[in-house]
Amino acid sequence: MRWLLFLSRLSFICGISFLLSLSLLIKNWTHDEAITSTIIVIGHVIGMVVVPVTLLCYLGVVIARKKLTIPLWLVVSNILFLFVLLFYIIFSNGNRNP
Repeated sequence: MRWLLFLSRLSFICGISFLLSLSLLIKNWTHDEAITSTIIVIGHVIGMVVVPVTLLCYLGVVIARKKLTIPLWLVVSNILFLFVLLFYIIFSNGNRNP
């Protein structure tokens, strides 16, 4: 289960980067384009893939009735990041006029 712990940590980092990239949409607090683009790529591109895959792996472990050895705060934070990602997707697609 070390792979799931690694995936959980990676998902947490991607979730934090997604929140940072959302803050960059509001105000560009970093004036370095390399740092800004790295945060956006990690948050939006990698985070949109890794966070749902991590939660699907959690679900698979629970369905297989194995013990989930991931800390509870990490599981809860990844679930919250998924909700933020889903809210962002729904909100950004809902503002378009037909």
